[in-house]
Amino acid sequence: MQAVQAKEFGGPEVLEVHDVAAPEPGAGEVLIRVAAADVMFLDTRLRSGWGTDFFAVQPPYVPGGAVGGTVSAVGPGVDPAWLGVLVTARTVASGVGGGLPIGGYAELALAGADHLNKVPAGVDIEQATALVHDGHTASAAFERAGVRPGDQVLITAAAGGLGTLLTQLATQAGARVIAAARGEAKLALAKRLGAAVAIDYSEPGWADRVVAATDGHGPRIVLDGAGGALGDAALEITAAGGLFIGYGAAAGEFAGAATDGARARGVEVLGLYDLNTGNDDRPRYAAQVLEHLAAGRLEVVVGQTFPLAQADRAHAAIGDRTALGRTVLRIG
Repeated sequence: MQAVQAKEFGGPEVLEVHDVAAPEPGAGEVLIRVAAADVMFLDTRLRSGWGTDFFAVQPPYVPGGAVGGTVSAVGPGVDPAWLGVLVTARTVASGVGGGLPIGGYAELALAGADHLNKVPAGVDIEQATALVHDGHTASAAFERAGVRPGDQVLITAAAGGLGTLLTQLATQAGARVIAAARGEAKLALAKRLGAAVAIDYSEPGWADRVVAATDGHGPRIVLDGAGGALGDAALEITAAGGLFIGYGAAAGEFAGAATDGARARGVEVLGLYDLNTGNDDRPRYAAQVLEHLAAGRLEVVVGQTFPLAQADRAHAAIGDRTALGRTVLRIG
């Protein structure tokens, strides 16, 4: 089979397509003929050599932690009724709070049978695949945020995969969403998805504009996908007694430098691992978001797709900050 391998740590150019041996499902596993593979920001970071203290990847390896496609073989102990079923899943090596997001950029990929999500009829496989990771995190963050009608909610990295989902969920819950993103195309997307205000955080004074948009109080809830200095700026303007959930690091690192000051003002500060405490809720979240997608209550923005042989271009688009929504590899 063909698979993309990161031959070494470096730029997008280190991603190359090679013929490799097809994997065989072990006990409790299935083999998926991949139609779509999710491309995460984390994939680009690991490829660059970042995070090896946390994720023990060593080149050459096949990136990608989430796939969608048809079950083509089952391992011992797996119900053969799964054969031929269209599913999404995280790869067998991937996991919440651990594991490695590898094995997905390939024509065939392994997944655990307990972690399969059946794709509802009429749902696009690329959109469903884009929900494997984002759907779980968005559902967990939104549920924990407890958004109420009339809440002022700031969402940073609002035009990314998670940001686009959270913008819709918060708007549907009756919140007034202030979206922060970079560039006119991303701001326009956030407005189309329901944001009442869209602010470019690449411009000086953007945090002051957020405060002004909340009548000087600051947002009660901040859902931060940007991290780094942008996330810290958002944390500093979170309303006293409010809630800050930092789940992303699009700016390079998670927010954190302003945590002590925010907590002194009564702000509850949560990180990604406060949301992803285990796998117990994954089936519920997966079913929930796929149901929303099938019913047309949720739009999954797949802003760009690339063939398997252009995985390097997919990584470049994310690295250049030009990607809208989610990025997916189309395979087969």
